[in-house]
Amino acid sequence: MLVENNSANHGQALSESEAAIVGKAAPEEVRRYLPAFPIYKETPLVELPDLARALGLAGIAVKDEGQRYGLFSFKALGGAYAVARLVLEHAQKQLGRDVQPAELLSDEVKATARGMTVCCATDGNHGRSVAAGAEMFGCRCVIFLHSGVSAGREAAIAAFGAEIRRTDGNYDQSVAEASATGKAEGWTVVSDFSSEGYTEIPGAVMQGYAIMLDEIVRQSTAPYSHVFVQGGVGGLAAVVAGHFLDRFGAGRPRIVVVEPSRANCLQLSAQANRRLAMEGGDATVMAMLECYEPSLIAWDILEKSADFYLDVDDDQAVEALRRFARPVGVDPALRIGESGAAGLAGLLAAVGDTAIRDKLELNAKSRVLLIGTEGATDPELYERLLKDGTAAFAAGH
Repeated sequence: MLVENNSANHGQALSESEAAIVGKAAPEEVRRYLPAFPIYKETPLVELPDLARALGLAGIAVKDEGQRYGLFSFKALGGAYAVARLVLEHAQKQLGRDVQPAELLSDEVKATARGMTVCCATDGNHGRSVAAGAEMFGCRCVIFLHSGVSAGREAAIAAFGAEIRRTDGNYDQSVAEASATGKAEGWTVVSDFSSEGYTEIPGAVMQGYAIMLDEIVRQSTAPYSHVFVQGGVGGLAAVVAGHFLDRFGAGRPRIVVVEPSRANCLQLSAQANRRLAMEGGDATVMAMLECYEPSLIAWDILEKSADFYLDVDDDQAVEALRRFARPVGVDPALRIGESGAAGLAGLLAAVGDTAIRDKLELNAKSRVLLIGTEGATDPELYERLLKDGTAAFAAGH
């Protein structure tokens, strides 16, 4: 189902605070912290000309975030960046002086960070980034995982020294437990989900993603007509859509937000013209997108900057994963995971439906941008999906 954004706010300029998080100036603030991340390098923007021709389009480019920081996900840019900002603020208070980002790796600053505990709930990738940042800068870290997070993703997070706490229920319930426990223990909750009274840290997480958009703009050989971007709680989608709105205004590409049919809270919110939560149901193979309530900051930005919402089912996501792995013609093979492939799943669904294709004006002149948000973050599951499809996922649930 395709839902159009009919909000009265659609197309309006971002507020000053929103632009600071996702706008054209946001990447420069993130770059101030790069001395604390010596492993930083740009991820590739990969052209898929043969796939574009097969779909009747002028071009398709995919930003391959599976190569980000060795954490295999764009989330590496958010959680660890937010931890860096928090540690810097803490160190300045403890040391009574200005602290520069490069000092975050010093023994003196790490000694102050030992008194901090950061925590969060995660589907996998955000928690991995927070845990990596905590290890890098010297904090204690506690990560809450709901029942649907695979053992492989748990092991990847634990490898950074984080304490793992398993929770009952779905992602949204794990968010609530992390928040309640963090408050009771005096820990700092580093969530990518914002709500009333809790916006500063999620805003920092989103700001960390903005540098990826700066990379894309500089790497691109021609403007895009369309962007298909994953939904979830809306953080990434809001950064992508908001950045293009702030940078290009009315000349921006059409933004299509793609979600699992089983967890389409953004699409349902757009349909209702208000932010709303939905009931959780059966797990989706797109685990990183299994969210049932939009983030407050993200929703406010998406109301202004997203154009359409499209849902896809699990079979479509796995088919997209396979299309990346087994490319058309001489296109390069890409190892992009089941959630990372959701944008391509949305594109394939759109071009395969005449009414949707026409509504989106996808044609031989269209240049499409996709965000391969993650690599094979659970390699065992990835290989089973590649071989057996969704039957492999069903067998594990």
